[in-house]
Amino acid sequence: MTSTVSRPLRFLVCDAYPRETRNGLQQVGATLAGDLYQRMLLRLEPTARVDIIYPADADGAWPSRQGLRDYDGVAWTGSSLTIYHDDDPRVQRQLEMARAVGAAGIPSFGSCWAAQLCAVVAGGRCGAHPRGREFGISRRIALTAEGRVHPLYRGKALEFDAFTSHADEVTSLPPTGQVLASNAFSRVQAVAVEGRGGFWAVQYHPEYDLHEVARLCVFRTNELVRQGTFRDAGEAADFVRQLETLHRDPGRQDIREALAIDAALLDETRRTLEARNWIDGLVKPHIFV
Repeated sequence: MTSTVSRPLRFLVCDAYPRETRNGLQQVGATLAGDLYQRMLLRLEPTARVDIIYPADADGAWPSRQGLRDYDGVAWTGSSLTIYHDDDPRVQRQLEMARAVGAAGIPSFGSCWAAQLCAVVAGGRCGAHPRGREFGISRRIALTAEGRVHPLYRGKALEFDAFTSHADEVTSLPPTGQVLASNAFSRVQAVAVEGRGGFWAVQYHPEYDLHEVARLCVFRTNELVRQGTFRDAGEAADFVRQLETLHRDPGRQDIREALAIDAALLDETRRTLEARNWIDGLVKPHIFV
């Protein structure tokens, strides 16, 4: 049974992108990752307070260790940084922040970078994916035996597609980690790390929609052409147009069939179920501990 909370929940969103990448994303019409997470959390918990910080920035304002305890949950976005470049101050700051959140016993959740962050902080390893970037739609993500009984996936289909964009992956689990979902591209599509607060994270992006994937495609066209995802910039532009058209008109069955996009991927409730389950299964019960 889900615990009830008599006051609004308080979330801290860590937008893990460095400032220069945030600026670049805005220039192509993408929504900042922190804003996407804030939007998702407020849709799930309309009365919640959601604050955003930018831990990659040297001049970013951080809550104190005591201030962290004002939050019921911490959400981590994706990032253009590379977690195994741990000599990068922008990475070091986020590792430090994640450790502080864990030490404070606050439940964490996130996507992409978050999966790699939670693994590394707990003693795992990450590396560059040998096939390059998994982009657009992550196909046939299947729950593992552990994932089928884990509260992160309560009510989720045993196999599903998800929006995605990542070039790194978890290569070695920490001692307290569990793989909850996998697909043919990445063995670790979701991970749960046990601890004082707990950290559940997915490699894909439940916060994305068709428009955001389209804008990311514009941002990363050169890389995607180099690695062979698209033959050329024209093919990438066609993909962007299809995504944007379907975003405006979800009834375009011709585009859905051409891109193999099912109803579940277009359903925001089903697409963001993992975040809902984190709130109900980890955040709310933690308040009463």
